[in-house]
Amino acid sequence: MTNGHLQIVVCGAGPAADVTKLISTALDRSWTAAVTATPSALDFLDLPAIEELAGTPVRSSYRASPGGRRSLPAASAVVIAPATYNSINKIALGLADNYAMTSVSELIGRHIPTVVVPFVNAALATRLPFRRAVANLRDEGIHVLLGPEHKWEPHPPGSGNDRQRVFPWTTAFETAARHAHEAQTQAQHR
Repeated sequence: MTNGHLQIVVCGAGPAADVTKLISTALDRSWTAAVTATPSALDFLDLPAIEELAGTPVRSSYRASPGGRRSLPAASAVVIAPATYNSINKIALGLADNYAMTSVSELIGRHIPTVVVPFVNAALATRLPFRRAVANLRDEGIHVLLGPEHKWEPHPPGSGNDRQRVFPWTTAFETAARHAHEAQTQAQHR
C-alpha cells in the first residue's frame, strides 16, 4: 500500500540531474513516483537510473512507450522541479507546447496539489513577467517555493552550480505530501 503517487515534472536546469533525490524521498515515505521531462531536461537526466528507481519510463512526448499507458497516473501531488524561468512563465499563461507542459496544465486543471520549485537567477527573477507568473500561480492555488518564507531564493547570475547542491528536494516533497493530505482530508469531509 502506498501513501500516494507523486508526479514529477523536470525542466532543463542543473538540479534536474539530481531528481533521483526527490524520487528516493518519495519512495522512502511509501509513495510511488513517475517523471515527465521537458525536451530541454532530457540532456540533464540519467534516464536508465531514473527509470530503474521509479519503476516507470520517463515520459517526454505524446507517444506512449510500447506497452505503456498514454494517460496520466492518478497523481496525489505534482512537483515541478527544477522549474525554469521559461517553464514558470508558460505554466502561468497556460501554454502547453510540449508533453510536459500539457501534463502540468491538465494536472492543475484536475486540482491536483501542485508545488513549483523555481531555479532562476536573480536577474531573471526581477523581471515583471516572472513576478507576475509567480503571483498568478499562487492566486490559482499552486504552491511556489520561492522567497524568505520558503528559505529558497533566486541565485546570483553565474552561481547556479553552487545553488544546485542545496536544491530543496525534500522540502518540495514534504510540501506536496502535506497539501495532498489536506486535499484528501477535505474531500472526505464533503
